[in-house]
Amino acid sequence: MTTDAVSQTNPVRELLATAVAALGGQERDGQVAMADAVAGAFADKEHLLIQAGTGTGKSLGYLVPALLHDRRVVIATATLALQHQLVERDLPRLVKAVGTTPGLDATYAVLKGRSNYACLHRIREGAPDEQGELIQIPEGTMGAKVLELRKWAEKASKDKATGERDEAPRHTEKEWRQVSVSARECLSASKCAYGEECFAERAKEKAQRSHLIITNHSLLAIDAIEGIPMIPEYDAVVIDEAHELAARVTQAATDELWAAEVERAARRSIRHVEGNEADDLADAADALRSAVSEAPAGRFETLPEELSDALVLVRDAARACASAFPKAEAGKEPDPAFTQAKGMVQEVFATAERMAACSEADVLWRTEGTDRIPPTLCVAPLQVWGPMRDKLLTDNTVVLTSATLMLGGDFDSIATSVGLKPSERSAGRLASSSSRSRGTSDRIETSDAQPWRGLDVGSPFDYPRQGILYVAKHLPPPGRDGLGQAQLDEITELVDAAEGRTLGLFSSRRAAEAAAEHVRTALPHLTTLAQGEAQLPELARQFVEDPHTCLFGTLGLWQGLDVPGDTCQLVIIDRIPFPRPDDPLMSARSKAADKAGGNGFMQVSATHAALLLAQGSGRLIRTTSDRGVVAVLDPRLATARYGSFLKSSLPPMWATTDPAMVRAALKRLSAQP
Repeated sequence: MTTDAVSQTNPVRELLATAVAALGGQERDGQVAMADAVAGAFADKEHLLIQAGTGTGKSLGYLVPALLHDRRVVIATATLALQHQLVERDLPRLVKAVGTTPGLDATYAVLKGRSNYACLHRIREGAPDEQGELIQIPEGTMGAKVLELRKWAEKASKDKATGERDEAPRHTEKEWRQVSVSARECLSASKCAYGEECFAERAKEKAQRSHLIITNHSLLAIDAIEGIPMIPEYDAVVIDEAHELAARVTQAATDELWAAEVERAARRSIRHVEGNEADDLADAADALRSAVSEAPAGRFETLPEELSDALVLVRDAARACASAFPKAEAGKEPDPAFTQAKGMVQEVFATAERMAACSEADVLWRTEGTDRIPPTLCVAPLQVWGPMRDKLLTDNTVVLTSATLMLGGDFDSIATSVGLKPSERSAGRLASSSSRSRGTSDRIETSDAQPWRGLDVGSPFDYPRQGILYVAKHLPPPGRDGLGQAQLDEITELVDAAEGRTLGLFSSRRAAEAAAEHVRTALPHLTTLAQGEAQLPELARQFVEDPHTCLFGTLGLWQGLDVPGDTCQLVIIDRIPFPRPDDPLMSARSKAADKAGGNGFMQVSATHAALLLAQGSGRLIRTTSDRGVVAVLDPRLATARYGSFLKSSLPPMWATTDPAMVRAALKRLSAQP
């Protein structure tokens, strides 16, 4: 792919410099080091973990070597926000800057799950409802929106547009389901009357012709780990937001089962199955409902007898029902109701079979249920590093990158979670000074099976000068009953000193709401917002527009909010975000680590907490001019033995436990023009 025009002494640096200059940016040592390392990993076919702090410019750091690689590269993100940023901003600007370089293949395509595209068959033919009839145009406000979506999709088809959900008129999840199908519901391009026009198939065809493919963690997991071909053949993959990879893969491999779903599959099957198999499946659904209602909430290490019998009954009835479907007639267009009904039954069978097996490789539990949502059975893999190692890391070169990959000061936790745990270690550490805040550190791990290298390219931010880490050591440890009066008073004093400008990250919705109510009462001259009072984009807009504002919330704010500047000068974290003790999957993984001779608390709970703490603390410093305080109201960060592990996972801010000093610093910041 590279020609003399790009084959300079260092073609990666040449192209990166050209791109940075064309985009009006500045050369960053960390970005250059990252681009060199990614190119080296591709060339040497060696897995790479690379931590690149906020402000490094990591997108260019991996996109440039990916463009120069001589085979197809997949870029996988965890969030739609980053995927949108890559496709709508970073890649178009990069291609405009360097795309005319001779010999460079700058083609790229976006690939998403099938339900992210409008379905022309559903739009033009309708969709089967529970009785096998066709739903045509719904009535009322929802019907008007569905009509609007259908008109948009037809225009997109005519204009050869993508038909992606992100480009559709504003809509709700329920409205989008009226114009889309899941992979299970799809008739397949070869059998669909509109296969040649299909948006999803067009996306796959474009991906087949492209050098770079932008996708997400879940689709990557389905393609590589579950063995369902979704992505054209590729040589290397860059996984951005890699700290979320194990969780996203786990989510993709988690199945659920509830009686209503089994009943629905039975009802859909009645008109297609001549025998009693559909009725038998409905009877099995009744048995499952009774067994689930009697079973306790939480994890099942062994299945209760009634629940085990019910799952076997569902499994066998679903198998018999699926087998009773007649074979499709050759040359005849398939009935969409037939295809969907059989697909539902097959899915019920697969899930029931997995749950009935109660394998040691899986974790099975029952949810609590609510007034609106009945209890549900869930099954998830006990670990995902094995499948990732065997099915993703064995066949492809993998680069994992994030601003948060080093937990406890090294890459071991993240590496182990994705299947890169070496059988024998030969580790070395190197250091240089490619950033002001943290020198570039390099760690090399080798094993016969999976050699990998870890690299921290630092950050352009001067954390010790820009940020203060305040641990409220004088407060009592957090209790089970939520925020106490001491914590509420501490929050109010800190917010008052900062004159708003506060992002509050809480372990529960109840704690966030309690803190918001207390601050509203004590400091009525400030604006205090709580997550749930409006959509997150609207809350973020209000937070940015008025500096004398506080925004309190839970996990969506820990990881998904980017508010640089004076808007946010104080980040409050109410407690160390350990997983709930009754979390079935986390507790099962912790117990398994203990059983294997490890330390389940440190490997699972502390690692989970360290990752979230690092993400939450990272909300404070987003540019080189940002200043502020991260205030942790949990004294265990300063007093517990595991506190040093957690603190070494955070940006290297100046640390203190002195509340008076912190309030004075916040007052000085708030007084600055």
